[in-house]
Amino acid sequence: MTRLTPDPTTIVSLADLAGQPDANPCLSCGACCAHFRVSFYFGEVDVHGGTVPQALVTQISPSRVCMQGTEHGGGRCVSLRGELGQPGIHCDIYENRSTPCREFDMWQADGSPNPDCQRLRARLGLAPLGPRPDAENDPQGPSTPSDQPRAA
Repeated sequence: MTRLTPDPTTIVSLADLAGQPDANPCLSCGACCAHFRVSFYFGEVDVHGGTVPQALVTQISPSRVCMQGTEHGGGRCVSLRGELGQPGIHCDIYENRSTPCREFDMWQADGSPNPDCQRLRARLGLAPLGPRPDAENDPQGPSTPSDQPRAA
């Protein structure tokens, strides 16, 4: 079993959390992946040097694409696997996901729950999130310098 540490510089992959559903509330939710339009710069697509597979995106402007299924908002991302609100839901391209997916945090910098996350969880009938369960619940935000890479 992988031991999760509160070290903010440790990158924890979805695979590390697979046997620990309580460690990541996203693994029993998925609401954001079936609500928001996931649009981003076309340079993130694999054929342009990025990591997101071209077959999974739709061109929405000359320089922007979005994940298929999310074109108009309120649609389920093509890469989302599993049933909303149930344990085991996950992103099929997690390691190659786009910037908006990497940057959507369930908690704000001060450790309080993201209000958008709370609202979407409530629509699924899921319990609200409490404060971030780590040692960095600090009104000034995480102690990690802002120029450090963020955990995925």
